[in-house]
Amino acid sequence: MIGSPRLRRLATFGVAATLALVLGACAREYPNSTFTPHSDYGRAIDFLWNRLLFLGTMVFIFVEAVLLFVVFKYRRRSDDIVPPQTHGNTTLEIAWTLIPAAILVFIAVPTVRTIFQTQAKAPANAVQIEVYGHQWWWEFRYPEYNVVTANEIYIPTGRAVNFTLRTKDVLHSFWMPELSGKRDLISNHTNYIWFTTDSTTKTTVWNGFCTEYCGASHANMRFRVVTVKPDQFASWIQHQQAPAAFNTSAPAATPAQLANYVYPRADVPAYAVPQTPIPNGLTFDDRLQGDVGRGEKLFVGAGTCNGCHTVNGVALAAGIIGPNLTHVGSRIAIGAGLYANDSHHLARWIKNARVMKPGSLMSTLGKGQFDPQTGAKVPGGLDDQQIADIVAYLQALK
Repeated sequence: MIGSPRLRRLATFGVAATLALVLGACAREYPNSTFTPHSDYGRAIDFLWNRLLFLGTMVFIFVEAVLLFVVFKYRRRSDDIVPPQTHGNTTLEIAWTLIPAAILVFIAVPTVRTIFQTQAKAPANAVQIEVYGHQWWWEFRYPEYNVVTANEIYIPTGRAVNFTLRTKDVLHSFWMPELSGKRDLISNHTNYIWFTTDSTTKTTVWNGFCTEYCGASHANMRFRVVTVKPDQFASWIQHQQAPAAFNTSAPAATPAQLANYVYPRADVPAYAVPQTPIPNGLTFDDRLQGDVGRGEKLFVGAGTCNGCHTVNGVALAAGIIGPNLTHVGSRIAIGAGLYANDSHHLARWIKNARVMKPGSLMSTLGKGQFDPQTGAKVPGGLDDQQIADIVAYLQALK
């Protein structure tokens, strides 16, 4: 190939970038795109974007056309020709002041209108959800229903939902790309954001993210949003209000029964199912069968779980440091959306959460495990059978 090594490298990078763009354009799903809004808030932002992009393109074309005209018309022809000297042009100076001013008016009017629209007070009948950002997980409270959950929310289609945003530590930012814009969670300040999903929005799962750098596991601070019809939302609320104490003498709910009040795990779109690989070296004996009864006793009696977590209906489980685990078995993911909610991942999470998720505040519980934060092995701890029992108990809380 002709050219310097630097040019050849640039050409290689250019070809790779072009191929990446072409392959990206071939995708059929864009699960985190803001260009497919499903709410009034999303459409307002989409309209503003389209308007500004159109005006910006027109300005670009005009400026480039004038630039090319000047370049070709007044290009240098001979060293013997002296161009005429000018000392100012009042008409031109007025024109290049008024034209940008007019452009700014066309930009400012829709921008201000959208700001007022998206900052307006939520309707009185809106579903109220209090959002609390933690390092690095999300806590969601439905105050009018006395429901608390973590890293997963249900919202009804066709009805306004008002989010009250607060942080328990550092700055975070709350964003659901296909449903609304993002808004920051600021220390010692309460922010709000609300929107109404389209009544035609399908029952499905959407991704949510923290979009303000908040520490080591910022990229691992995710959540899921489930849009359901109003009657399904009412069923979910009613189920969440019920105690989650597991009755060892009663049969577990079947998938068909669960589908009456939670989104079926089998129907979760592929883009919402975590694919995070388990860190190398973290092993567990998956052949072990957990016992729900023993797991319940370990959960509330060993002082390892109930001091940090709440399970409604279990008097000794009332901790508020970690996520609320009521009905945790029916959630899509664990670790703030980082891992699939199944026995395989949950066992390793309990064994050594700090290896699974850097910076996690959850203690390392596995017997003989190395804690990356303390730099020491865990004294005592739970063996694999005990962890399997706790996993069986938590998976039964549906």
